[in-house]
Amino acid sequence: DVQLQASGGGLVQPGGSLRLACAASGFTFDNYAIGWLRQVPGKERKGVTCISDSDGDEYYSDSVKGRFAISIDNAKNTVYLQMNNLRPEDTAVYYCGARKFQSASYYCSTDRFHDYWGQGTLVTVSS
Repeated sequence: DVQLQASGGGLVQPGGSLRLACAASGFTFDNYAIGWLRQVPGKERKGVTCISDSDGDEYYSDSVKGRFAISIDNAKNTVYLQMNNLRPEDTAVYYCGARKFQSASYYCSTDRFHDYWGQGTLVTVSS
């Protein structure tokens, strides 16, 4: 099967950290933009961070700059999202997706077309 599998969500206190993983099966990340988008129920889905495999270009939304970091492990065919200094407003369902031949910034900011899309993983930041 060709799919993306997101994992790593959970409950964390404000100021805490979590690491999400997005594992690909059935394809590799060659020439893909891969990213994390999040959605709060009742609100619009938004791109959080994306990375381009071809040139390593990274995009971060203003709300997570300096706190979140995206990385690719091509040996494991997995993209990671390290989230530090988490805030209650980071609470959302986090999805990972991939789109071929697209820049990281365009993929994250437009959120229109996805070649592959994973199921969400819930992150709850609460004391």
